[in-house]
Amino acid sequence: MIVRLTAVALSSFLALSACGVPSQDEPHPVELPRRPLNVSVSPAPSTDVVGEVAQVLCLTRDSRLVQAVRRADAVPSPQRQLDLLVSGPNLSEQQQGLSTALATTALTVTLPPGSTTATVDISEVDEGTARSDEVLAYGQIVCTLTTRPDIAGVTFQREGRSLQVPRGDGTLSGSPLRAADYRSLIGPV
Repeated sequence: MIVRLTAVALSSFLALSACGVPSQDEPHPVELPRRPLNVSVSPAPSTDVVGEVAQVLCLTRDSRLVQAVRRADAVPSPQRQLDLLVSGPNLSEQQQGLSTALATTALTVTLPPGSTTATVDISEVDEGTARSDEVLAYGQIVCTLTTRPDIAGVTFQREGRSLQVPRGDGTLSGSPLRAADYRSLIGPV
């Protein structure tokens, strides 16, 4: 009986002290980081408003896709996120060598209720312009939208007609695309 009582007391003591965190009588506030943990702090100060929601934009650097994380006060709509993508990098991102392949592009995104596949209607502001960065442009859109928890894939259309667009390997697809389709173009931060 004494052995059993000692074993119970010892196991209770070990369970309570096993995690290495001292017990406290009252809760205390915890300061959380205000930037992604996997992104180093930029030496250039940002002029963006610091918010509570991280929004990811896939910009370009040296023919590669690079994720830029911005903070916002609220979750942006998919359309707002694409509008920011087309607008291009902010001053801090420009100083890091980031740009966009979508500067002359008009995008409209729809996400039907209950669906996780977004459809992007894409048109060039200047339709006569030839593009050499078409794969990067589609990659920016797909990689940006699929960082959202509500979008798993992206299809493209022009004036209501489905488009086949290039994947990162250059092959064409009319199926919903994901960031993995552009894996070969995703560069280091």
